[in-house]
Amino acid sequence: MFNSWIIAKRELSERWRSRSFRIMAVLGPLVLLGMLYLLFAYGGEGKQQWNVLIADPTGIMESKILANEDKSLHYSFADGYIEMEEFRDAKQYQQFDALVEINEKVLSNKTAFVFYRTKPAIKTQTRVQYQIERRMEEIMVARFTDLSLKDFRKIKQPLNVAFRNVYDPNDSASDLRGWVGYLYGLLIVTFVFLFGMTVLRSVTSEKSNRIVEVLMATVDARQLMFGKILGIGLAALIQFVIWFLVIGTGLFFMRTMLFPDLLEASNLDFVQMTEEMKSLSAIDQLYAAREYNEFVSLIFERVNFVTMTSYFALFFVVGYLFYAAFFAAIGATAGSESDGQQFVLPIVFILCLSVYAGYHSLQHPESSLSNFFHYLPFTSPVVVMVKLSLGYAPGTVYTMFIALAILLLSTFFMLTLAARLYKNGILQYGHRLKWNLIFTWLKKN
Repeated sequence: MFNSWIIAKRELSERWRSRSFRIMAVLGPLVLLGMLYLLFAYGGEGKQQWNVLIADPTGIMESKILANEDKSLHYSFADGYIEMEEFRDAKQYQQFDALVEINEKVLSNKTAFVFYRTKPAIKTQTRVQYQIERRMEEIMVARFTDLSLKDFRKIKQPLNVAFRNVYDPNDSASDLRGWVGYLYGLLIVTFVFLFGMTVLRSVTSEKSNRIVEVLMATVDARQLMFGKILGIGLAALIQFVIWFLVIGTGLFFMRTMLFPDLLEASNLDFVQMTEEMKSLSAIDQLYAAREYNEFVSLIFERVNFVTMTSYFALFFVVGYLFYAAFFAAIGATAGSESDGQQFVLPIVFILCLSVYAGYHSLQHPESSLSNFFHYLPFTSPVVVMVKLSLGYAPGTVYTMFIALAILLLSTFFMLTLAARLYKNGILQYGHRLKWNLIFTWLKKN
């Protein structure tokens, strides 16, 4: 074990001294932050046209919502109750893209519902929420206070506008929390592939230039393989921690400095958003800030980072060891650096299957196929992250630990097989890699 740790430190030091490693550790998250900034600051210029029906049976909104016309939204009013099923199926409502439900309780419970046929862009959702909330503020001031609109906005409670698919009112297929878990899963797949390929290249490089012969004179083959996998895995963890810190700091900076939430009372003294605001560019800046802060609110407030990140680290480590065993075995058994590429393709296919499994579990979390992917060791790291973010049903958390146990046993089994292939194949040269040769080496101790 001591020899494995020495080799691991050597691999880690080699990765850290690599200029490309240090550049990617910092440049990678900065590029992601830059893309995110451009998305919210300049994205969505092609505005989605939306035809909205507002059901206002008590006449609260007085058939008015905007002082100025918004060309991307057209509102119509109905003076009676409209059931969601009626809006979904009745012929006279098919021209409308969404139904906004405003009832007599909205002034007290501060909640309105928007039922859409096709999910709109975030910018469109933000426009609808902003415009409804502005109108409700005017009504509240006129009916219940003697305050000015400016003073009222300093103490007002935000209106909760809930968007629901008219064909999926429980929103079971589009929980935003699930996308956070899916992102965690994609990070696992990305880092496993990148650093798994690093293991493969390192093994094949040392094998082709015969350095491994010198190493094998002083260290056991299994210790050499475990040390290499461990050192490169530590490099992957360090790079992820740097990404995590840079992205987290960048999101917080953009939230406080570049995209302040202009609808919060504490920020209204900084930027006065009133009905006199006629500049479309200024309004678009407000929408960009609201969109961004909805995303940041999801990241910082609605996601249990301690739990998610803890289990992410656990499944990332075990998942990396599971896949790294495959890459190390391929590198050790290949007769040349290019010979093992044909055996990399199945692993790439399996990683793509993991990506699909996570998306399928996001859309259909309770399906039998999702449950199968949940326990399959090739896909379980991604699927568990999705299910964990969505929340396990009461009394089913134990299934996550079953999936972890299966993954641990599979990892131990694959490391054992990989160590046997590594021992019997690392000093073999010039052969063609065939399945019968692999089975022969597996039979040897």
